[in-house]
Amino acid sequence: MKKIFPDPSDPRLTRPVTGRDHTGAEVTIRVVEERPLTIFLNSREIVTAMTIGDYPEYLALGFLRNQGMLKIDDVVTGVDYDDDLEVVVVRTETETDFEEKLQKKTRTSGCAVGTVFGDMMEGLDGLTLPETPLRTSWLYALARQINTMPSLYLEAGAIHGTVLCRGDAPLVYMEDVGRHNAVDKIAGWMLMHGESAGDKLLYTTGRLTSEMVIKTAMMGIPALASRSGFTAWGVEIARQVGLTLIGRMRGQRFVCLSGEERLIRDADPASAPEEERKHRRKGARKESGVE
Repeated sequence: MKKIFPDPSDPRLTRPVTGRDHTGAEVTIRVVEERPLTIFLNSREIVTAMTIGDYPEYLALGFLRNQGMLKIDDVVTGVDYDDDLEVVVVRTETETDFEEKLQKKTRTSGCAVGTVFGDMMEGLDGLTLPETPLRTSWLYALARQINTMPSLYLEAGAIHGTVLCRGDAPLVYMEDVGRHNAVDKIAGWMLMHGESAGDKLLYTTGRLTSEMVIKTAMMGIPALASRSGFTAWGVEIARQVGLTLIGRMRGQRFVCLSGEERLIRDADPASAPEEERKHRRKGARKESGVE
């Protein structure tokens, strides 16, 4: 398995912009690129998403799977990306018709305005996730690794990250202007590579909203953790489907609002290092809406 981690040095993802700071001094900072990506399923245009532009094939596949437009038994025959047109086309053996689903859209609370088609709860009826144990030692180890890993978040801010993990090991780290895009890229990677979900944990820098919980559950991942907080509906859905939900995970602290019975507390919180000031400042700005 080839692991994927952010490459903040990629010149396609940021650009330098010059301005002036609070003292009037000239400053040059790097800002995240944002570009449209239009997703087609066979001959039908589905949506245009704003994204940083990396891994368009994974984003398209994951978006369609998480929307229920690609079923488990659908056979994908091709995923073609045209950089000039900023279009990705996903092709299947059987044509699909989603007129009714396309007519019903929900604007989500995600940054860069996510869009959910059809009934947001569709596909969750009868869904029960694996009762996979989660060790607190893994949580502390993952937070330490992810928070210190080179990323666009640390380089330029204004971006969300989502990390697919197994045990205490990060496997795939995706970033984007919207957390929904980042998790869709994870879903696309899993689909393209046939990766199982039952032994995984999803870590996100964003809020634990209903959209994030639904996407995680639809992917079959039994645990979702974040350095940010919760929404009430997100917690309600997590409890309904048996998702272990961990939030406000910073340094030695976290809060579990769903799946406490699956937590194995095998680490002394005092043994975990406090979060570095740089990460605390960024986190505070993000929750206050500055970033």
